[in-house]
Amino acid sequence: MQADFPLTRDLVLVGGGHSHALVLRMWGMNPLPGVRVTVINPGPVAAYSGMLPGHVAGHYTEEELELDLVKLARFAGARLIMERAVAMDPDARRVLLESGREVAFDVASIDVGIHSEMPAIKGFSTFAVGAKPLDQFAKRWRAHLADLRAGDKNGTVAVIGGGVGGVELALTMAHAVKDAGKTPKITVIDRSEPLKGVNKASRAKLLGALAAAGGEVISGAEVAEIKANSVTLADGQNIDAALCVGVAGAVPHEFNARSGLALEAGFIRVDKHLQAEGRAGIFAAGDCTHMVATPRPKAGVFAVRAAPVLFANLRAALTGGALKAFKPQKHYLKLVSLGPKSALAERGRWAFSGPLLWLWKDRIDRKFMAMLKDLSAMARVDIPVEKALGLSEMLAEKPLCGGCGAKVGPGVLNDGLCRLPAIARPDVISGPGDDAAVLAVGGVRQVLTTDHLRAFTNDPVAMTRITILHAMGDVWAMGAEPQAALLSLILPRQSETMQARIMEETLSAANDLLSETGAALVGGHTTMGSEMTVGLTLTGLAQERVIGVDGAKAGDALILTRPLGSGILLAAEMQGAANGKDVAQLLEIMQLSQGEAAKILRPFANAMTDVTGFGLAGHLRTMAKGAGLAAWLDADNISVYQGVRELLARGHGSALTKANRAAAPVNGAEGLGWMAEVLHDPQTAGGFLAAVPAERTEQLILDLKSAGYPASCVGHLEAGEAGRISVG
Repeated sequence: MQADFPLTRDLVLVGGGHSHALVLRMWGMNPLPGVRVTVINPGPVAAYSGMLPGHVAGHYTEEELELDLVKLARFAGARLIMERAVAMDPDARRVLLESGREVAFDVASIDVGIHSEMPAIKGFSTFAVGAKPLDQFAKRWRAHLADLRAGDKNGTVAVIGGGVGGVELALTMAHAVKDAGKTPKITVIDRSEPLKGVNKASRAKLLGALAAAGGEVISGAEVAEIKANSVTLADGQNIDAALCVGVAGAVPHEFNARSGLALEAGFIRVDKHLQAEGRAGIFAAGDCTHMVATPRPKAGVFAVRAAPVLFANLRAALTGGALKAFKPQKHYLKLVSLGPKSALAERGRWAFSGPLLWLWKDRIDRKFMAMLKDLSAMARVDIPVEKALGLSEMLAEKPLCGGCGAKVGPGVLNDGLCRLPAIARPDVISGPGDDAAVLAVGGVRQVLTTDHLRAFTNDPVAMTRITILHAMGDVWAMGAEPQAALLSLILPRQSETMQARIMEETLSAANDLLSETGAALVGGHTTMGSEMTVGLTLTGLAQERVIGVDGAKAGDALILTRPLGSGILLAAEMQGAANGKDVAQLLEIMQLSQGEAAKILRPFANAMTDVTGFGLAGHLRTMAKGAGLAAWLDADNISVYQGVRELLARGHGSALTKANRAAAPVNGAEGLGWMAEVLHDPQTAGGFLAAVPAERTEQLILDLKSAGYPASCVGHLEAGEAGRISVG
């Protein structure tokens, strides 16, 4: 596999458009050894333009519309950075992100698409939405349909722009409005004549279909202002519109203007090789480009057809090979949705319409999406005929996880710790077993912890932030504030240039986050290895008292500050099986600090720990056993991350769950079904589990929720067998 080779070149794909999605698929099928691929996109999914009208009409679900970039990136062995690119320095070979982060490249490609926002029109930014970017429009449309069904909106819609795209959206919106139980009244507004881009036969059919659907066209009109429920034209005419959509023309993103590349009316000028004019090794494809040698209209068909040429030329630029020319066809088939499951087809001078053409279009679109969704599963290891005893059983288990799912099991670890001799130093107050060591230093209490995580994401910045916050959980849980940190990095084998790049990204992220928490990055250690691992040794100071895991009292309520299931999601994502939006939500939560949650709980917690590798049950057992108490869990109050239940139903889970279950059995878990697995799931950067006086519970949960933490009371401690856990 590619990871077995040293890395020497960085390929950066800016944007998750159709061309880049296809390039990722082709790359996964035929990776180029020595190349690290990076995809930069604001979110985990991209909408497929061919299915958008059908989605608007209600024929396709949200999931059917979306390309999962998380899965595609995993398949391609690429790192996905979910941020917006705002500029490029083509001389320094860097891409600037919205957060201020810079990503260096040797070869780059741009596929950021276009938008149809109209900020120059008064009220547009507040009350209207552009049809592009597609994902933003689709989200707004779904919300509008929900309002329609709830009776909060009427069936009036204004569409600014009378091209094929505008009329197609008007037809599909009219169909959806009717299905929602409202009478559609769709007004298409165009500053000249509508449907200039089609032949006479198509124009007649489309306008006839629009009139039959309850739509009308106002031509030769300028929009002066958009209000909450109306559109005002320049001549003073008011048009009722519960929703206004901008579909007039293609507007380049601001990134183009800040790319440092040659432009044509705001679009990136590319030559016949899809290479930016005068910029070797920088390519662009899709609607964001102007093809100098063969100008073509903005249509998804060209982005799809350009992908194989772009893929070949990216490889050529990375290997020193010859570039290929892209030769877009002059004529192409137009398939236009008519609202119901019927479509119009135009090529050249002829045009036909009907349900059969919808079936044809549907087949084409589904075939395209299947190509990008039905990715081959991670290859299994071939087991040799001659092998050591026990090897087959280990290889039959779930693949090794990243994060805390890669920890040694609690049984093995505890057996090892129990063999350690007693600590004789008077300044070492605690022994092995708590979240962090407690030291007496100069009259104050200092806590000391260390942690490291096997990478589960290819983005070193996200991995670094999560590792730091994961390690800080030990310090915060003991009532201390972070003080100083040593960072330990194992990097994949790579060239010195790439070492410098990843070190710059990682150290910058670490320093920024540590500074935010009041800690200082004072040094560390680096080495090369087979995969990335990030570690942290951290000290903290406890100004008041140190909170251990053994101070709980009978009657204490148990508060949990985060959902469970991160191990299940991460294990599935590493196999390309998790939903990209679920993974993105998880990574976002894992990168949020829990310092404020610790401050809220600190004055009242009798015992506190962060829920990490041994799962909720394992950490609760340690807390209950240390206090000589039994514990009761209320399964109905335990929240889980989105997507976890579905993944468990499909057989996914963490490799560490089996060992966790053996070390901390839960009475009554057999009646919980899928939830029983969640209790033992290893968490990375998990929430705090705090034992607090019952009378404080309600207010503490209110305070935590006000601070943005989805906290809940998940049970209580009671007199009984030490360490026994029951659930109901």
